[in-house]
Amino acid sequence: MIRFGLLGCGRIAKRHSDLLGGNHIEGAKLVAVCDPVRARADGIAAKFGVPASYDIEEFLARKDIDVVSVLTPSGLHPVHVIACARAGKHVVVEKPMALRLQDADEMIRACDVAGVKLFVVKQNRFNVPVVKAREALDAGRFGKLVLGTVRVRWCRDQAYYDQDAWRGTWAYDGGVLCNQASHHIDMLEWFFGDVVSVHARAVSALVKIETEDTAVATLKFRNGALGIIEATTATRPADLEGSLSILGEKGTVEIAGFAVNQIRHWRFVGELPSDKEVIDKFSVNPPNVYGFGHQAYYQHVVECLVSQRAALVDGLEGRKSLELISALYESIETGHEVALRFEPRLSRLGMVS
Repeated sequence: MIRFGLLGCGRIAKRHSDLLGGNHIEGAKLVAVCDPVRARADGIAAKFGVPASYDIEEFLARKDIDVVSVLTPSGLHPVHVIACARAGKHVVVEKPMALRLQDADEMIRACDVAGVKLFVVKQNRFNVPVVKAREALDAGRFGKLVLGTVRVRWCRDQAYYDQDAWRGTWAYDGGVLCNQASHHIDMLEWFFGDVVSVHARAVSALVKIETEDTAVATLKFRNGALGIIEATTATRPADLEGSLSILGEKGTVEIAGFAVNQIRHWRFVGELPSDKEVIDKFSVNPPNVYGFGHQAYYQHVVECLVSQRAALVDGLEGRKSLELISALYESIETGHEVALRFEPRLSRLGMVS
């Protein structure tokens, strides 16, 4: 039995605690929670009959915690993950893993030195329609990739940002690209591969925050494909969609729904008998399973720890999407196209003289 503790009992903690505390994850259980806001910690602790801590040092000193799920504001992830690693705890950290690349590097290094595993939450990779699309990609059914698009059209009003002082700030949160759209940006990179360069624009359209609530970007992938990101929390009056489109020379798939969880289009030049099964059986996540993506993700974490398997999204994988997000913000600030990775132009290494 893998024993989990929750560090941070804010909005996202409900989903994590309901799964772990409600015994929905085979081989895992919730054993403790921690939050400096006593009412938040006490509420979850009372619901699941586990002890509450209000001090991180006291919490990390507990011997009955194997893994800590870090659910604090994004800007606090680095200090909390590093503290967990030094305490000998494996770590599950919510997206984004950090706000600065140097912090992500320090988190990865701390976990490596301590000999603990670092898991970054990217639960949408486990959505059934996404899994099926990835299987089609790995089988070469798309052929040459042409265009990838993600759209995040959600509603987050001023009351949402006013819930906590850290929301919509540069120091602790970031805007729609870093927070709400980070899963979708990760999805785009996961399907299309390394990004060569980006060009982005952003505004704060309908709410008063430091960062952006609306952004658009174009991407150039190393394989020659192009990409588009459209992300906003200024959709009114309610959420519209969170979607991913994959266009290739031999097929097109679009996964929509609220959170990349429903197949809207599934068409390939070379149709297979299994395509009908995908549409009939796997076009949506199971409707009777709460938080399907998170549940599948936690099951994956448990399996990795028990069998010493490699994680689908470890620290290095989480860093990749953070690098892309950082490039988007760099482009917003400069107004220019930004390259992601250095490419030697004048170095003579490996050249015949």
